[in-house]
This record gives sequence, C-alpha cells and structure tokens, in this order.
Amino acid sequence: MDLILENLAAIDDRLSQRHIELDPYGYFIIYLDRAEGLIYAKHFTNVIDDRGLAVDPETGKVIPAKGKVERTHTTVFSGRTAKELCVRIFEETQPCPVGQLDHAAYLGREFVRAEVALVAGQEYIQD
Repeated sequence: MDLILENLAAIDDRLSQRHIELDPYGYFIIYLDRAEGLIYAKHFTNVIDDRGLAVDPETGKVIPAKGKVERTHTTVFSGRTAKELCVRIFEETQPCPVGQLDHAAYLGREFVRAEVALVAGQEYIQD
C-alpha cells in the first residue's frame, strides 16, 4: 500500500471505529490555550458499569461520548510540548491517573496532534 495521505487517513479512520475498553482510572479532555502556548489535559474519574459504559461516580448516569457534560475534573495537567505533558502525567504523578497501556498510547498520540496544532496555528479537535 502506498503511504499517501489518503491511505494513512483511511487507516486511522478505520482504526478509530474499533471497540476499546474504557480505562477505569478515568478519561481526559484535551484542549489548547494559544495565548499561554500550552496544551491542557483535564482528568476526570469514572466508573465502568457491567455493560462497559462509563458512568459518573456521583450520579451513576452514563457519560455520553459526545456533547457537553457538566462534571468536575480531578486534576488539570499542562505542558508546552507533548513530551512535557507525558512526563507530568506518567512519571511525576503518583498514582498515575492512567491504568491501561492503550489509553497511554492514545494520549501520547493526541498530545502530539495537539502540539502540532498549537505550533502550526491549526484547530485541534480531540479524536
């Protein structure tokens, strides 16, 4: 397969449709602050119910994958680069707020995408 942009995008799109197990340690909302030149990652806790769905630990209600949800984050991490953010989350925070290797890999990919968007002045939308 030729490694042209369309093929790479198709591979990513296909892989984004696969089933993933949710991390019982929680999830992150990633965003940029261009004025500060920082990447932010808000960490939220959750509970995984017997159906494999993330639910709010306080209300027991399912947390939707899309749309706005009013929840309070547990921690906010920030960094100027993807690497700086990864070091803060995975090396400096005890206990680590990430419990699965696939979640850690996903976050690393997203932090790189966020860094590229920050440097290039592009829009960043978390996958």
